[in-house]
Amino acid sequence: MTRLIALNPEEATGKTKDLFNAVQAKLGVVPNMMRTMGNSPAVLEGYLNFSGALSHGKLNAKTGELLALTVSESNSCDYCVAAHTFIGGKLLKTDPQVLHDARTGDSSDAKTAAILQFAKTLISKNGLVSNEDVNAVKNAGLSEAEIAETVAHVALNVLTNYFNNTANTEIDFPAVPALELQK
Repeated sequence: MTRLIALNPEEATGKTKDLFNAVQAKLGVVPNMMRTMGNSPAVLEGYLNFSGALSHGKLNAKTGELLALTVSESNSCDYCVAAHTFIGGKLLKTDPQVLHDARTGDSSDAKTAAILQFAKTLISKNGLVSNEDVNAVKNAGLSEAEIAETVAHVALNVLTNYFNNTANTEIDFPAVPALELQK
């Protein structure tokens, strides 16, 4: 059961209505996460602006989705795992195995693997990474802009993960089975 209400876009007013209209125009739908964020127009607008800014960065959309899966799996956010699996697969045409691997921070591409592992390190160390951690991603070929954007993607996804885990947002994307962890 949800803990925060997902607003009906047809009943929204003011700034929330304007934001919902913009989302509807761009996506064709207002997903439950955004409908729930709409309870605070400041939260929804902040999320949309941050996400929009990162979409113009050095890291491409596919890498952003893979980062979202790594972070979401680390934070046990079923909503975000489902959403980013859908977006990565259906909209970005990413191979299902690549999406699955990203959930554990793995990639067959060395640079992507370094990005995803750095994201996991950021999460596990609460952002208190070491010189060695940063040098490892630099040595893997990441520019300072890409490192900065990796941190930003982690922060954005921590926001959505924590928000959805708090709200217990109803998943409106195809369900994704839990990972079978190696014993």
